[in-house]
Amino acid sequence: MKKAANADIDLVDELLKNFEAESLRGRFNTAGIFTVPKEAKCLDSAQLTALENAFRQWVDQAGRADVRLSRRRILLIFLLIRYSGARLNEILTLNEQQHIDWQNSLLRLGKAENSGGGTGRDVPIPPRITEELQGLRHEPAAGSAGFLLQVDPGHVRRKFYERGKACGLAPELVNPNAVRRSRAIELLRSNMPLPAVQKLLGHSTPNLAAAYVDFSARDMQRVIHHFIDRENQRKTSARNTFFGRISAIRQGDIQSSVEVVTLGGDTVCTVITNDSLKRLGLQKNSFVSAEVKAPWVIIARGGEAPASSAENRFQGTVSRIIRGKITTEFVVRIADGTELCTVVTRESANRLGIGENEQAWVLFNAFAVILNVD
Repeated sequence: MKKAANADIDLVDELLKNFEAESLRGRFNTAGIFTVPKEAKCLDSAQLTALENAFRQWVDQAGRADVRLSRRRILLIFLLIRYSGARLNEILTLNEQQHIDWQNSLLRLGKAENSGGGTGRDVPIPPRITEELQGLRHEPAAGSAGFLLQVDPGHVRRKFYERGKACGLAPELVNPNAVRRSRAIELLRSNMPLPAVQKLLGHSTPNLAAAYVDFSARDMQRVIHHFIDRENQRKTSARNTFFGRISAIRQGDIQSSVEVVTLGGDTVCTVITNDSLKRLGLQKNSFVSAEVKAPWVIIARGGEAPASSAENRFQGTVSRIIRGKITTEFVVRIADGTELCTVVTRESANRLGIGENEQAWVLFNAFAVILNVD
């Protein structure tokens, strides 16, 4: 069993290295699209939700209070792996008095893998999971303080297999490391930058492109929080988000031009009012996110850069097309792996004739970009 678990951990590492290699190749080959290794068995978001529901039904079916308490522990171990991407041993050795920031819904997990040191990582979890942990913590029969989730790992794996079988999932898809791997893939597919996913999972990043080097651990933590908050709350309707540092500000009499160098090394230009510049406290080297709504993004076909007044132009590969009765949605993956979404009328889509895996340009002007700071 231990050998199998180690093999699964190696596959998580291989997955991230594979995506890192494809991202680096993508700096020179826009056709480089993220692929999951065939041996990396994983669940999609719908299957993860089905598995969570199976665990919850199992808890609800418990007839005795002690059995219900035991099942709640297993449920919470699953939820913590599913939403934090932590290793099983990290969760089982979690001391709730020392390793959980209850107020901010953070897990304080161990040292980064192969890092040779470090102080660990803070991983955000949904507040509802924190509330469920608090409920278990305050159960009179929960056990000694500091050992809230101390359960035999073999027992945990058996219960994972049982719940997976209950919802028709193969055993290799529902072991703790497969759930952790599924979380990594889910985050990559949601467009979280690779270095942020690596940090979240506790992997060292010695081979990242130079473009990432100037971004601190605090910057990466902001990126992680942005994606987790968006996943939990879905407050913004903007589909396209870049993260980076302000590299230049040119102030005019009414408005200012601001350039942002992204995590992938691209430049995004925006124009905002001087009042907004002052209100947001923006300065050179400030860390910001830049958002663009999908209808403001223009798509053009071909390998040559189109003649356009748009300040922001990115070449990429069409990774997905969703056709509706009135509009068509295109998703274009650019060189660093970021996906940009655009929505056009059905007539325009038919006229362009762009298909999946074809090269395309996405364009938007500086006035379409919204800057956000923490």
